[in-house]
Amino acid sequence: MRSVVRWEPLAEMVTLRDAMDRLFSDSFVTPRGWLSPLGGIDLAVDMYETDNELVVSTALPGVKPEDVEITITGDVLCIKAEAKAETKEEKVGYFRQERRYGSCARSVSLPVPVQTDRAEAKFKDGVLTVTLPKAEEAKPKAIKVKPERS
Repeated sequence: MRSVVRWEPLAEMVTLRDAMDRLFSDSFVTPRGWLSPLGGIDLAVDMYETDNELVVSTALPGVKPEDVEITITGDVLCIKAEAKAETKEEKVGYFRQERRYGSCARSVSLPVPVQTDRAEAKFKDGVLTVTLPKAEEAKPKAIKVKPERS
């Protein structure tokens, strides 16, 4: 049996102090957006696996392929990138300048053993895709079931 709960609209309101604490925390303690290079401290990554590979991809808008560094140490993949500012003309009066420049990095633990010597990285339309072949011990093995004869 369900009990009836009285709705208290004032209990759901956020206090001004809570709102200010959240604003301060989101803006300065864990900066995202305007304070961070390329829109965030960490790069957002997508990671998935197939039967034979582990694939990691991330969007790097405004970054050139030669400004990306990828390293694998043990079971940690590290991606570093830098978006460099274009040269400014001295006599131009900007009305607005909102594009971000700077460096960012992300390290992720690899969930399965990989063959680092066969890793490939491709950069197309601002998206970096790193393909890591799985080590033989990480690939799924099929076990054939044999009928037992009596």
